[in-house]
Amino acid sequence: AQLLNRPELIAEESVWPIQADGRPQRMKAIIREDECIGCTKCISACPVDAIIGSGKLMHSILTDLCTGCELCIPPCPVDCIDLIPDVNGIPTEILRKAEQDGLRQRYYAHIQREEKQRLHRKGPVFRAEIDTALFAQFSAQNDAVPDIQILDKEPEMAAKLDAKSTIELAKLRVQIKKLEKQLSVREDTKKRLLLDDLAQQLHQLQGA
Repeated sequence: AQLLNRPELIAEESVWPIQADGRPQRMKAIIREDECIGCTKCISACPVDAIIGSGKLMHSILTDLCTGCELCIPPCPVDCIDLIPDVNGIPTEILRKAEQDGLRQRYYAHIQREEKQRLHRKGPVFRAEIDTALFAQFSAQNDAVPDIQILDKEPEMAAKLDAKSTIELAKLRVQIKKLEKQLSVREDTKKRLLLDDLAQQLHQLQGA
């Protein structure tokens, strides 16, 4: 909280039983695979990339990597994800730290990949909510955290066309195609001049 200059948040009381080490029961997510429709929404939501699968194909959760964060449950349109108690024993502090370090690195990689995909993503997507700009600032101030780079879209060669320009372009292309077809059958000076003029208009409009 001090590092990010944010107020401290009080942790909510755990809804899971408390283990012998004083921590809440470790939970793991599982997918009822026979009900999975392969929508990929849970894959985008997982902050440590513990879910594998592809569009319209069955998904599976790598339970060894699952943190039990529950972020994959709300996006699922068919409610085929459950949380079950972790059957493994309580890890030692050394194993816990190694596990946390590994998951932390996966999370950093997830953030960087999300930042790259943000530039090319079309439409909404269900995913873990990540403020990449804030995290980039945090990573730059902490040597233990890999630097997260904020990417900018490459400058486009042509400006975005509005609806009116798009319609004009379509009309010009139709006229040009029609004239080219006519001239391929019979040469005509006036039509050739008109074709050249339309081609010039098209070039100017595309570069506008």
